[in-house]
Amino acid sequence: MSASAKNASTMPTGEPQVLADMVTYAAGAVVSRTLVKQPGGNVTLFSFGAGQGLSEHTAPFDALVTILDGQADITIGGKTQVVSAGQSILMPAGVPHALHSDAQFKMLLVMVRDLPQ
Repeated sequence: MSASAKNASTMPTGEPQVLADMVTYAAGAVVSRTLVKQPGGNVTLFSFGAGQGLSEHTAPFDALVTILDGQADITIGGKTQVVSAGQSILMPAGVPHALHSDAQFKMLLVMVRDLPQ
């Protein structure tokens, strides 16, 4: 696999960006836009229409969520936190987590992978 196929970015470099403006809402849907995809992790923007979310699941990597617009109920290991715009929360690898909101919200997801030595 070529380096360009493994390392991809759709975010303009060297220019300030308003992340919340880089993904739009769609009624009744979840929209995602991958900004950076690297062997060491991914950076993805999401917008969730009202009533949308992600059902409980686990991931093999730590995931940092930053809410960009609105707020979401984020459950990690059975404990629910309300996370609002401007706040971040870490979802540890291997711990069940879920996200939901009755209102629309946008978030940035940063997945961090362990690379083989």
